[in-house]
Amino acid sequence: MEREERSKMLGEMPIGKLIPKVSVPIMISMLIQAMYNVVDSIFVARYDPNALTAVSLAYPIQMLMIALSVGMGVGINSLISRKLGEKKREAARLASWNGFLIEGAGFLIFCCIGLFLARIFMGLVVSDHLADADLILGMGTSYLRIVTTFSFGIFMSVLFERMLQSTGNTTLSMVTQMAGAVTNIILDPIMIFGYLGFPAMGVSGAAIATVIGQHVSMTVGFLLNQKKNPELRLQIREFRPSWPILRDILAVGFPSTVMQAIASVMNVGMNGLLSSFAEGNAAVNVLNVYFKLQSFVFMPVFGLGNGMVAIVGYNFGARLKDRVYQAIKTAFLWNMAMLAVGFAIFQLFPGALMSLFESGDSTSEVTLAMTRMGVTALRTISVHFLLAAVGMTLSNSFQAIGKGTYSLIISLCRQLVVLLPSAWLLKMIFGMVDSVWWAFLIAEAISAVLSILFYRKVDRNILSKL
Repeated sequence: MEREERSKMLGEMPIGKLIPKVSVPIMISMLIQAMYNVVDSIFVARYDPNALTAVSLAYPIQMLMIALSVGMGVGINSLISRKLGEKKREAARLASWNGFLIEGAGFLIFCCIGLFLARIFMGLVVSDHLADADLILGMGTSYLRIVTTFSFGIFMSVLFERMLQSTGNTTLSMVTQMAGAVTNIILDPIMIFGYLGFPAMGVSGAAIATVIGQHVSMTVGFLLNQKKNPELRLQIREFRPSWPILRDILAVGFPSTVMQAIASVMNVGMNGLLSSFAEGNAAVNVLNVYFKLQSFVFMPVFGLGNGMVAIVGYNFGARLKDRVYQAIKTAFLWNMAMLAVGFAIFQLFPGALMSLFESGDSTSEVTLAMTRMGVTALRTISVHFLLAAVGMTLSNSFQAIGKGTYSLIISLCRQLVVLLPSAWLLKMIFGMVDSVWWAFLIAEAISAVLSILFYRKVDRNILSKL
């Protein structure tokens, strides 16, 4: 697609057609990404229930890595889209190069964490209350060290995906993610269980399969951007660090990063709280399984949000007020429909969902406790799905117009300021694992109210004056 056609599409195509055209390819690719996450955990759980616990406890650092790469990607996407909407194509390419600097710095940070701090972190989160704590510590350290030390692929793949998305080239972005996810899904059983002549490497095999998939995604993304995305084709002669550009990316990307990193802090806090129960191993595994399963529901919502940031950002830059309003409304309706479907599935089939993560010994005490506890957890937590449509749609709107701080405040209230204290209070009052899951609904209700209040302020002071 030529640049004029792409600009015409973002600025003129009816919003009812534009939202699905831009977002559906991203949603499909993120669904595949969610499938990879779930398949990864299924294979690990079948290898050894302790392996699932180890990966679950290592997951917060992996979440931090994803938070930094994707959060800065949001800032890159938002700035590029706004510059293209303003017809400043050279500035958009400069934003891409400075995005490369930011994502590269992110890799160096996590490479150092993997080399020097992996075992220290695992030593902090592996509770003495857990059975087989030493085994879990060793497995978690091995997994964490591999996925962080070789994380260059995830940081660069996110950069190229967002560059493609920001120009409306979401089908190619989908191909980029699919290439990495499919590679990982194929390699997982081979490296975990030792097929086709490979040794059985367990959780280390799962980590190696993950980083190989990420590097495949990076390579495909780079080639597609250079060959099929002329507006943002990288040329060495155009590279130069620019503090104003870096500052603009960070203005949106840093709050977005912190917003997503909060999920990692929440995960650590919830793991610590759940580990204190007698059935700590099962409770930690249930929380991890929930996060994997809910990704099937929320990944398409995140995908639509990525497309929405490009559409709203472009039309905001072009000062097309009516199209900005239409995009927000249409995205909300899409999000509500997808989350309603997810709510129905979690309510109707929780037992079938939990059975996917049973170990080879389905009669083991940990497996039985995990399945029993998981059915209650999935039904309880999913009650908040419909409320989430409000907060997620409006948060994406704030990011698209450069007001990512509002999204940060909402996320802080949802996942730290409200969720963890609510979970602790419910534990103190009722003393049961099943009561803790209601904290998700309490936190989402408060974040929805805050989202509406912030949107009214943005509408009054910014959008209505376009």
